[in-house]
Amino acid sequence: MSKSNQSRSWREKVHEIIYEADTPAGKLFDIILLIVILISILLVMLESVESIGSRYASLLDISEWVITILFTLEYIARIISVKKPKTYIFSFYGIIDLLSTIPKYLSLFILGSHSLIALRALRLLRVFRILKLTRFIGESANFGKALKRSRAKIAVFISFVIVLCIILGTIMYLIESDQDSGFTSIPRSVYWAIVTLTTVGYGDIAPITALGQLIASLIMILGYGIIAVPTGIVTSEMTKSDEKLIPNNTQACTNCNEAYHQDEAEYCHKCGHKIHDA
Repeated sequence: MSKSNQSRSWREKVHEIIYEADTPAGKLFDIILLIVILISILLVMLESVESIGSRYASLLDISEWVITILFTLEYIARIISVKKPKTYIFSFYGIIDLLSTIPKYLSLFILGSHSLIALRALRLLRVFRILKLTRFIGESANFGKALKRSRAKIAVFISFVIVLCIILGTIMYLIESDQDSGFTSIPRSVYWAIVTLTTVGYGDIAPITALGQLIASLIMILGYGIIAVPTGIVTSEMTKSDEKLIPNNTQACTNCNEAYHQDEAEYCHKCGHKIHDA
């Protein structure tokens, strides 16, 4: 075997282990990765507890450095195992991996950046690849597509809600501004309208006039209907969708890193490259 073939074979083995979960080695790698992520998050949480953070400061710091180095090596391995590194570096997981690795290094120069390590929790999204839950993988993809198709309708709806809150807030300001009820300005009244319409109800501002309380009651009732609208829009799009679920395998193209190919696929459906070179 030539030196180039040996290099290619080595890169493919690394790629198969860290990007796919269909092999025992790939599944073991991802499980270990998730355990380390959980440990890292636990360390950050414990460090925020003053009594623990002050008593075990050195141990926590050393442990965090060990985990950071491990994630750095993993990040480098992910880059060198693909033929087009930019496909990983600028992908969703690539950005999350970078953001969850650099805070420890930044803490050497910038105070307060260490807490950003909690971003590693987002890496737990990889659990879907490990568990190979076809139903959840497919349904989450369909849900994402339904959200994308619904974005125009949802944007219009949110714009309507914003305008409605401004109008209602202005009306409440005109009604309650002469009373000692907290409606001291239109922006503050709009804030009250948003809190009331979303049925949060902090209670820091409340109308005291009969007309104001009547309008507040109508806004509360209206809030229940408004909350259900986005759900209905997305559900409608999901119902109309006749697309098939994403396949259960986790094959990833070594060229463009596209994942979830058909079970018997030999070539990438995105770039046409052979998924695994011979």
